Amino acid sequence: MKSLTISLLFSLPIVFVSCKERAKEVAADQSVSQTISNEKPNVPDWHKNATIYEVNLRHFTPEGTFKAFEAHIPRLKEMGLDILWFMPIHPVSVKNRKGELGSPYAVADYYDTNPDFGTLDDFKHMMKAVQDAGMYVIIDWVPNHTGWDNKWITEHPDWYTKDKDGNITDPINPETGEPWGWTDVADLDYDNPEMRKGMIDAMSFWIKEVGIDGFRVDVAHGVPVDFWEQCSDALYAIEPVFMLSEGEVPAIVNNGAFVMDYAWSMHSLFNKIAATQGVNQVEAALEKGNVVEGKEAEPEKKTALDIDRSLAHRDSLYNRGYQMQFTSNHDENAWAGTEFQRFGEGHLAFAVLAATFDGMPLLYTGMESAVDKQYEFFKKDEIEWDDFKYAGFYKTLFDLKHRNKALWNGEHGGDLVKIPTGNDENVYAFLRKKDGDKVVAIINLSNAKQKITLEGDAYVGSFTDVFSGEKTDLALEMTKQLNPWEYLIFSNK
Repeated sequence: MKSLTISLLFSLPIVFVSCKERAKEVAADQSVSQTISNEKPNVPDWHKNATIYEVNLRHFTPEGTFKAFEAHIPRLKEMGLDILWFMPIHPVSVKNRKGELGSPYAVADYYDTNPDFGTLDDFKHMMKAVQDAGMYVIIDWVPNHTGWDNKWITEHPDWYTKDKDGNITDPINPETGEPWGWTDVADLDYDNPEMRKGMIDAMSFWIKEVGIDGFRVDVAHGVPVDFWEQCSDALYAIEPVFMLSEGEVPAIVNNGAFVMDYAWSMHSLFNKIAATQGVNQVEAALEKGNVVEGKEAEPEKKTALDIDRSLAHRDSLYNRGYQMQFTSNHDENAWAGTEFQRFGEGHLAFAVLAATFDGMPLLYTGMESAVDKQYEFFKKDEIEWDDFKYAGFYKTLFDLKHRNKALWNGEHGGDLVKIPTGNDENVYAFLRKKDGDKVVAIINLSNAKQKITLEGDAYVGSFTDVFSGEKTDLALEMTKQLNPWEYLIFSNK
């Protein structure tokens, strides 16, 4: 994890959701002093400047199939995307399913594909088309639980968590001892070594027999740390694999099991900054729902200054790897609101910030077409692709990431150096540089005009405005007037 050059270290909570009592142990085991293996993570070289796109295949095309998706591969490549993360492609359990089609995270068979999407051969054909285009395929993996008609239920009932009466349970919230409400899935028992072996064998199948490039692991934070040590040893022994953890638990990145996890804390801060500016009605409503001594609480005030605090806290916990930065994903879209609902007119400013931070930027299905819609989670929905309004915007950012080493991922990129502006509460400015490559970002994170004066001299030099293409010199103590939510990105190459 790259370091942040600032003088103060603050504490902010790491945000993640646990699913078992054992998840408390995972969260507690966040020491950055863990032993690091020289062999892990065994990551393909292409990850160093990669971008990632989440594919919601169920909604992506009217057909919702692997075959139909292939038509979109060229445009995704053109947009500068590298990794295509497919939400679960496995059959969905029928027993206890929610809604018309059920949750894709209720897996009925780890070794097959959802017949609604197509056959395993159809998946292989699509995957080859993606890889032939110079992109990579990772699949969503669900190790924390299975659907209720997964064959493991009948073949290996001892692989599941049981209640006091010996009945298999759905996942339990360790904070309350009560079920999460995930009644469509059965909780797996990681105290059983045979279950662990079965899970590793299933994951290995998709690497050895199918040829995927890696995994996005759902609820990775709900599975014991030592399993991920065991599992990653086995997977990395096959070949280099890209491993993304859904949670935000430093232990499973610091031990080399995963190379990337979610920047949930930073994303939450983005939402709160937008709420402070009065544009995130979703977050503001949630905050105002709090009651303090019988009075309605005001929304928690957050500004651009809190970004430094969050980055510093993160860097105090992680000593390797990097995080996935995002303004939306399938969970946020379905349950918290679209990027338009949460960021208002500032949605592009936050997208620029996510794309230029240390870490890998994520784009979710439909964002390139400015789709302002919360997709259905348990049934088929339609995406209005329209004219791909923001495809050029994201291509500009992703092409910059590919060519300018300053924005590369983790240790391959440059440290983030804060540029004071005299107006740091509203404007976030920073420099990143690596091997002579430089990027300067200046972003107004407010809904009002702001005047700034750049301080220091780290940013001084000749640059190109990435979005306008104009050549410009950044000089000592430059002053600028920024419009609401305006962003300026300068690159020296």
